[in-house]
Amino acid sequence: MKLYVGNLSHAMTEKELVKLFSSYGDVTGVNIIKDHHTRQSKNFGYIELSQEDGYRAVEEMNGRVVNRRSLVVKETRSRDERKGQGW
Repeated sequence: MKLYVGNLSHAMTEKELVKLFSSYGDVTGVNIIKDHHTRQSKNFGYIELSQEDGYRAVEEMNGRVVNRRSLVVKETRSRDERKGQGW
């Protein structure tokens, strides 16, 4: 299951993100999205866990304060599901 993780601090690294979510299960993928030109974090990324672990991570991590920022954690949706919703 791929999860969106938003409202990250600019200083958050992929290694730190894996450590943050590894208590929920084996992290099989991680990607913090960065600006193409500046290479600075865009304050969101993606993490991949098994489906069962992913649901638990969403339930427990959404709204949790990390580095004085309240995280937004939710399951990603396909392009078709997002179509027409402005994001």
